[in-house]
Amino acid sequence: MGKFGRDENGSAIVLAALAMIAMLCMAGLVIDGSMLYMTKSKLQKVANAAALSGAQELTNSETKVSKIVNDILAAHKEPTSLENLSIMKDVKVRVALSKETPLTFAGLFGFDSVNVKASAAASLAPMGRAVGAAPLGIDESIKLEFYKVYKLKTDESSSGNFGVLALAGSGAKTYEETLRNGYQEEIKRGDIINTETGNIAGKTISVVNELVKGCTYLPGELNDRNCSRVILIPVYKPYNQTSNQMKQVQVTGFAYFYITEPMSSNDTSITGMFIKWPGTGFYEEGSPDKGAYSIRLTE
Repeated sequence: MGKFGRDENGSAIVLAALAMIAMLCMAGLVIDGSMLYMTKSKLQKVANAAALSGAQELTNSETKVSKIVNDILAAHKEPTSLENLSIMKDVKVRVALSKETPLTFAGLFGFDSVNVKASAAASLAPMGRAVGAAPLGIDESIKLEFYKVYKLKTDESSSGNFGVLALAGSGAKTYEETLRNGYQEEIKRGDIINTETGNIAGKTISVVNELVKGCTYLPGELNDRNCSRVILIPVYKPYNQTSNQMKQVQVTGFAYFYITEPMSSNDTSITGMFIKWPGTGFYEEGSPDKGAYSIRLTE
């Protein structure tokens, strides 16, 4: 018996077999783990995209939010993965996805599949910095009534709650290009902006009529995020004011203005309405809610 206990013939084969089993188990865990990781990663990206896209329609109907979310899921070939869609109008959209993922090696241990989950939420927040603003401003003291007709005065003799801003510098030509294309540098809450004092009535009429012709959507039917009738307006508070003139203003936030009609040769005001509209700007703490929103992932 002592000799039999000391006999090690064949032990290497046993150890090799055990090592092989261990290696196969580890390989199986790596393969299945990689598959689960890739599935989770893809689901998370799809959830993020669906939530962000759905949030663009939060100022419209829940039907539109639901449609765009399902369109995004279909485009990523995950229409059946939607587990739950939660919509808080004007505030937040949350998308929860779930997908049963088959396993390979783990099936040897009784685990045939794993339910992989991912979720994302996107919300609207008042915009506090943005690129593309028009050289027009609105005093923050005005409590806006959305979709009500307003007139933004642009003649030099006018005074009141609206103002013409020299975003890219003074001069009628500079104003014209900025009104047509938007100011291509970032403006943020707290910036001090000079006002425009030149004669810009003629430039305003020609550009506004171009913008009106460039988009045929009505406010309630807006689907085009690049509709030329929708312009971004800085919201301001007076900063440097004399008895006769507002020389400078301080930016406090942003609003979106939809131009409802072209201007005639005698007009001194841009006719339109302020709308609730998610844009491409960013949230800044303390910005007033004037209907211009940034979209951000909150989950």
